Amino acid sequence: MKQDFYEILGISKNATAAEIKKAYRKKAIEFHPDKNPGDPEAEEMFKKAAEAYEVLSDPDKKARYDQYGHAAFEGGGFGGGGMNMEDIFSQFGDIFGSAFGGGFSGFGGFSGGQRRMKGSNLRIRVSLTLEEIAHGVEKKVKVKRKKQAAGVTYKTCTTCNGAGQVTKITNTILGRMQTAATCNSCGGSGQIIDKRPSDADAQGLKIVEETVSIKIPPGVEEGMQLKVSGKGNEAPGDGIAGDLLVAIETMEHGTLKREGDNLHYDLYISISDAVLGTTKEIDTVTGQVRIKLESGIQSGKILRLRGKGISNINGYGTGDLLVHVNVWTPKELNKEQREFFQKMQNSENFEPKPEKSDKSFFEKVKDMFS
Repeated sequence: MKQDFYEILGISKNATAAEIKKAYRKKAIEFHPDKNPGDPEAEEMFKKAAEAYEVLSDPDKKARYDQYGHAAFEGGGFGGGGMNMEDIFSQFGDIFGSAFGGGFSGFGGFSGGQRRMKGSNLRIRVSLTLEEIAHGVEKKVKVKRKKQAAGVTYKTCTTCNGAGQVTKITNTILGRMQTAATCNSCGGSGQIIDKRPSDADAQGLKIVEETVSIKIPPGVEEGMQLKVSGKGNEAPGDGIAGDLLVAIETMEHGTLKREGDNLHYDLYISISDAVLGTTKEIDTVTGQVRIKLESGIQSGKILRLRGKGISNINGYGTGDLLVHVNVWTPKELNKEQREFFQKMQNSENFEPKPEKSDKSFFEKVKDMFS
């Protein structure tokens, strides 16, 4: 099971933004590759701390993580997940300050100097039925993405000689100062186009349509965003591809309404069914099931079918299906029916006599959320 982000940073869920940043800096310095050369466990902890900080430092991602846990990151999640060392140094380098002699010393050459470019992300929306949400589903979608064209070649950038950055020396009142900046010719990759096919753009890329498989876990909700790593646009040269971000949309069901992991079903029955009892077929996310209604059932009764709801996204079991019984009162009666009910008006057996076991409306609502 994946380790809790708060546990990784050693903080509580109520930690402030400043406390989160301080905790991450402490962990990152402790497990920094320069302090732990050749230690794979330290490198793994370094990556875990960065992933935790990426999520918890973003209010939106933090709120989603607090609600859904790691399940919200299935397939890469909506942020975090699958971070490499270059991502960490490029995103969070400023947090270290002078802890390593004026910034990162450049683990693997990632700080300043040549860096691998990353392609842009793509975003799509996927609509799911309630049945697909309940059990999880694998969707295959067609995506138009940029990929390196066949036959394209790259060569070392002549401006920076493959370093990815250029050095400038300026004279100031304090003396000569040297600064480094990303090379404008290659964007920091250290490579430029050598040969480009006619169907490729200026970066050697072309748009192609590709079928992408997306594994969607059970229990997702409207508005969640999953990430399929490496299925966005590719980058020039030996860069890495961006990600495909998948926004979840839910389709409305004809008879079932979702509330968290529970489902609700409104069952309407006639007065005669309520008096005599009956059996009815109702919809569930696994098909129709037959339920028995005892004679004398009251309108407003809630029947709970355990385990017939939605699978919890964090793996904490499955919700229930709540069947709300509604006794339908006819608005028009023929002569014979009217005479029957007129006779019953004064019948003692038709007088309302609620028992202590018959819960009030507010008690029923309370039970629904307990």
